[in-house]
Amino acid sequence: MSQPRPPRYLKPMNRVLMAVHRLGIPTGPAMVLTVPGRKSGRPRSTPMTPFEFRGGLYVVAGYPGADWAANARAAGSGTLARGRRSREVRIVELTTEEARPVLRAFPYEVPVGVSFAKRSGVVLDGTADEFEALAGTLAVFRFDPVTPR
Repeated sequence: MSQPRPPRYLKPMNRVLMAVHRLGIPTGPAMVLTVPGRKSGRPRSTPMTPFEFRGGLYVVAGYPGADWAANARAAGSGTLARGRRSREVRIVELTTEEARPVLRAFPYEVPVGVSFAKRSGVVLDGTADEFEALAGTLAVFRFDPVTPR
């Protein structure tokens, strides 16, 4: 299999989702994560589909080396928004072992993510075994709520 790459439609689709988000219209399960850019420090916003698993909120990077994942890793915290509602979150990257059960659950919880992973060349069939095998290759993050002081 060649190097996984994001589908060509990703940037235009993200622009559309961001425009809809700015209007305050929720787009299904999609949310927007905003973190400071690791080089520029300017806010960077990315649509994504987090899912609940064992009482936590998780997200899986769509392909290895995703820029948003590097920004999230560097920032350690950000804002997660759906429509006009937003909340501050702490961003925790999972270890390879912690990521395995989350990746196994991913194809059942985020079917649209499976389609994306297939188009990106990350998986062939989108089975739980394939996703679990990506532990340590795909970034997996947990969003923890930030409690106001």
